[in-house]
Amino acid sequence: MSISIKSQREIELMREAGKILATVHEELEKMIKPGISTYDIDKKGYELIKSFGCEPSFLDYEGYPASICVSVNDEVVHGIPSKNRILKDGDIVSLDAGVIYKGYQSDAARTWPVGEISEEAARLIQVTRESFFEGIKYAKEGCHLHEISAAIDEYCRSRGYGIVRDLVGHGIGKELHEDPQIPNFKQLRRGPKLMAGMTLAIEPMINQGTYKVNFLDDGWTVVTADGKLSAHYENTVLVTKGEPEILSLNK
Repeated sequence: MSISIKSQREIELMREAGKILATVHEELEKMIKPGISTYDIDKKGYELIKSFGCEPSFLDYEGYPASICVSVNDEVVHGIPSKNRILKDGDIVSLDAGVIYKGYQSDAARTWPVGEISEEAARLIQVTRESFFEGIKYAKEGCHLHEISAAIDEYCRSRGYGIVRDLVGHGIGKELHEDPQIPNFKQLRRGPKLMAGMTLAIEPMINQGTYKVNFLDDGWTVVTADGKLSAHYENTVLVTKGEPEILSLNK
């Protein structure tokens, strides 16, 4: 495993990529309402990303056919946008997006309510987001990678949720997926020691029920094995000597 340490110039480029991606997510959130199609969201996402002079990280990545992964309800990740998939009141929808700015990547995901949602769905979204912030308490120099994993695991498991094991976070930089892999569940070993300048995409994927998932025949969409809801929250994070810097979240 070789975890790259970014130079100050690289960090500045990734910081700019992150700001752009945060703005894209903010604009996409405004679209979320009953009656729009997941295709509409993807189309708007593509237009926004291009308007900032960036390229969408996901479009044609290993054959993925869209710019925004739009996953509804029991879809964990990698849902393929479609004109026929119409959001309805009570749904939850996860948007996962990435941008490439001057050769450097940023990756972030959010789960949003569609209209009025149940208390259970709202709690799932909230706990998933909170677990990310519990995890990044350890995203600083001198900590070990799997301390992040253990913190996310403990926070979600203690609240009765399933933590997806078949998909994990990752390093990020010039490439969308770099070393290291970042599980969201507790590991037997501590993992590598973190150093300032590492950039990580930390992304809890949390299920209302079982942690188990199924992969659909479209080759992309991942769904919960029991059909219950799933939520996703991700940011690109810079490890520093002190508090981590979230690159893909506007302050």
